[in-house]
Amino acid sequence: MNTAGTTLVIGATGTTGSRTAAQLAAAGHRVRAASRRATPVPGAEPVPFDWYDPTTHSAALDGVDRVYLIPPLGDPDPAATMLPFLRQARTAGTHRAVLLSASAISEGGPAVGAVHQALPQLFDQWAVLRPSWFMQNFTGTHAHSLSIRENGTIWTATGSGRVGFVDAEDIAAVAVRALTDDHAPDTDLVVTGPEALSYDDVATIITEVTGRPVAHRRLSYEQMRDRLTAVVPVQFASMLADMDRAIADGAEERTTDTVQRLTGRPARTFRAFLEREMRYGS
Repeated sequence: MNTAGTTLVIGATGTTGSRTAAQLAAAGHRVRAASRRATPVPGAEPVPFDWYDPTTHSAALDGVDRVYLIPPLGDPDPAATMLPFLRQARTAGTHRAVLLSASAISEGGPAVGAVHQALPQLFDQWAVLRPSWFMQNFTGTHAHSLSIRENGTIWTATGSGRVGFVDAEDIAAVAVRALTDDHAPDTDLVVTGPEALSYDDVATIITEVTGRPVAHRRLSYEQMRDRLTAVVPVQFASMLADMDRAIADGAEERTTDTVQRLTGRPARTFRAFLEREMRYGS
């Protein structure tokens, strides 16, 4: 593992970015933690960064040889913003890039799929992380977590489809290896937990672990899209509802050994994740 150089973590206050920055710092790596307000991150150098403000880009990249990329949130066409930055990063001396995508988005697919497609042409050392749905969606500020707390309900259009939900701590552990191993993966990595669960299964496990009744309510695609449109732009809401429909059709019913293979330890189960959250808080 290479501890030399500086790693820029974009989105260093977010779900995977904060954990990646923390794990890098704990392992002795130099970390530059990028966020809009340059929020302090333990063990890292904070730096202001805004995808839509190019004046923040040069200082963030100064002296950086590796970068962890969180795309701009909710942007249906992130390539338009990200690709100019990535060309600037390469020119500035960055030689390795690790991009956070999603298991549901393939190379050349919608949104960040276009960035995935371009990455190998921009960097000799690269990886694209394609995690499944986050376990943290049920404990943080995600819509599922809020509806669980408000009325004990999870709303989806996934039917009985199953998902290999993954702990963001495990995603970050994979990111650290992709960023710092002597040889970059130079491929995309589908990152899942060890079991594929339906949202009915999730509701049952939450009920058993927390003692609070939680139910999964099934919506149609149109109902889910309209529900999401209340909080995100309609194009993004349609894409998210499409992902639910794909889950219902079995697109996410898979598990991989990525966490075990890259980190040397098994991925955390959903039940173990919830028990940890109950002990230490979300």
